[in-house]
Amino acid sequence: MGGGRKVYTLAEVSQHNNPKDCWLVIEGKVYNVTKFLEDHPGGDEVLLSATGKDATDDFEDVGHSSSARAMMDEFYVGDIDTSTIPTKTKYTPPKQPHYDQDKTSEFVIKLLQFLVPLLILGLAVGIRFYTKSPA
Repeated sequence: MGGGRKVYTLAEVSQHNNPKDCWLVIEGKVYNVTKFLEDHPGGDEVLLSATGKDATDDFEDVGHSSSARAMMDEFYVGDIDTSTIPTKTKYTPPKQPHYDQDKTSEFVIKLLQFLVPLLILGLAVGIRFYTKSPA
């Protein structure tokens, strides 16, 4: 890393998005990983798919080793102008009806109050039918 750090916009970094010229943004820093594409254990497609955006989450999700993190220093080319990175919007799941466990147990009780007498009646008719001796 040199003394004068170059600051790139996301638009500038996004232009480097092919196998012959591949740059990534990770943790506010810009890396030229072109020479590493062939050696990357996950394959070059993983790196190429992370171009043109802040790839920090992609990098962290994989759980890279400390030696992989140390290796990044040799690919460092500058910093990213964070004002050019779109802000992340937090995912808000759609509203769902509240699950009321008490109402569910009431439903089961009502269902049993209907089915148990029918079962007893069917059993009684069946026993009477089978125990009736032929005349």
